[in-house]
Amino acid sequence: MTTSARLLIVGPQGSGKGTQGVRIAESYGIPVVSTGDIFRANIKEGTPLGQQVTQILDKGDLVPDELTSEIVRDRLSQDDAENGFLLDGYPRNTAQVAHLESFLAERGSALDAVILLDVPREESLERLTLRATEQGRSDDTPEAIGHRLDIYERETAPILEVYGAKGIVDRIDGVGSLDEITSRIAEALAARGLRPAVSAS
Repeated sequence: MTTSARLLIVGPQGSGKGTQGVRIAESYGIPVVSTGDIFRANIKEGTPLGQQVTQILDKGDLVPDELTSEIVRDRLSQDDAENGFLLDGYPRNTAQVAHLESFLAERGSALDAVILLDVPREESLERLTLRATEQGRSDDTPEAIGHRLDIYERETAPILEVYGAKGIVDRIDGVGSLDEITSRIAEALAARGLRPAVSAS
């Protein structure tokens, strides 16, 4: 039987969702679809999309919902995403939720689960401040970190209301060791009947 899992992982900056997303995607044999990664790859390669995104970001603007959704639709139409995917960074607001729902409905599918990594704001601030120090990231000032967390809280709460009403949000305690958090996610997905394609070694 082919395992199918259409997942979205959500969490504030510093929640570890990038790391957990990769772990979960590997165990289910599905690709991680990260809008940030797609944008960065295109910028690095100097593609027309990359140039367009660079111009938008240089102005301090967010990439428009329509453009972001078009990129995600293209990525989800590729063969490796046929049996599932894990979305990271999209949808980030209710307009993008509507785009995604419409696209999936056209294909006769829907998200199976939304994994919410629940991390207290103080914990996120602490982790991001530590990362900034370790990596010498001058852009990660307490003010900048706080601003990003504000945006997350403002834009993501409505998304979780939409998916919560559908009964597909799994709220995971995001504090603990990497393995503990991965286990919590796996248990929540198993409770929905979603089994990994790859057994944990």
